Amino acid sequence: MATVNITKDNLQETIANNDIVIIDFWAPWCGPCKSFAPIYDAVSEKHADVVFGKVNTEDEQELAASFQIRSIPTLMIFRQQIAIFSQAGMLPESALEEVVEKTRALDMDQVKKEVAEQQAQA
Repeated sequence: MATVNITKDNLQETIANNDIVIIDFWAPWCGPCKSFAPIYDAVSEKHADVVFGKVNTEDEQELAASFQIRSIPTLMIFRQQIAIFSQAGMLPESALEEVVEKTRALDMDQVKKEVAEQQAQA
């Protein structure tokens, strides 16, 4: 699957309607973002069941701010509508593939239990 552009208008729907959503926060002027783009696109082509989204932080400053994006590129992953991963910096293709596989392997029942426990303590 090719990457999709994520905006404040389609973010919630994208996350709600897909099991795994990986989002690349980037900007056109960012050198590392330009280097990471072909890697991100290549990995997206191998995983048709995963939505690979891109947020242009120049166009979507409000959205980037809502996720407290301070450095780009930043990768965020949502699984079953829960943010499970956030990391600044570009990844080599092998590391991105590993992150996708680990995301698939996660025991989401355990993750939901841990989230519920954290919310109960808050």
